[in-house]
Amino acid sequence: MTDPGSHNSPAWYAVYAQVRHESKVYSRLLAKSFECLLPQMERWSRRRDRRKKIQVPIFPGYLFVRSLLDNYEQLKILQTPGVVRIVCSEDGPLPVPDSQMSSLITLLNNASVLTIHPYLHEGMRVKIVNGPLYGCEGILVRKKHEKSRLVVAIDIIQQAVSVELNEDDVEPFSF
Repeated sequence: MTDPGSHNSPAWYAVYAQVRHESKVYSRLLAKSFECLLPQMERWSRRRDRRKKIQVPIFPGYLFVRSLLDNYEQLKILQTPGVVRIVCSEDGPLPVPDSQMSSLITLLNNASVLTIHPYLHEGMRVKIVNGPLYGCEGILVRKKHEKSRLVVAIDIIQQAVSVELNEDDVEPFSF
C-alpha cells in the first residue's frame, strides 16, 4: 500500500476528537489553516429552564480534515488540543473516499432535514423496530436495485425465509 501522504492531491481524513469538543477542535484546526468539515444538524436542546435549537455534530467525536497529510501535517493535527487520533489502519491514516465526502457535502448543502440512521451492512444481524413485523430478528440482505430483505433463519433445520423491508424499520441487533 502506498503512503497516504505521498499523493499529489489532498484527501479527506477522519479525525477523532474528544466528544463535545468537536467545535473547539474544528476552530483550532481552521486557525492552523487546515480545510475542515464538521457536519452538524439542528436539534432542540434539553435544558430544564428553556428550549432552543442548537447545532450538534452528526457524527459525535468526528470531524474531517482535508490535507496532503505528510508527517509534518499529521503532527500538526495530532498536536492540536482536543484531537485524540486520526482514523487509521495498520498501514497509516485512512483517507475517506472522495465519493463519500462528496455525497456528505451535497447532503449538508441541500437537505433541509437530516436524521441520523444506524450504520447497516449486508450480513448484519438486525431487529425490526417498526411496523407489523416489529420484534422480528434476522440477517439483512440486499438484492437487485438496493432492495433490502430480512432473512429469518432457523439454524437447527438449516432453512430460511425472507421478506422485503424498508431499512428505516430496522436497527442493528445487539445481544
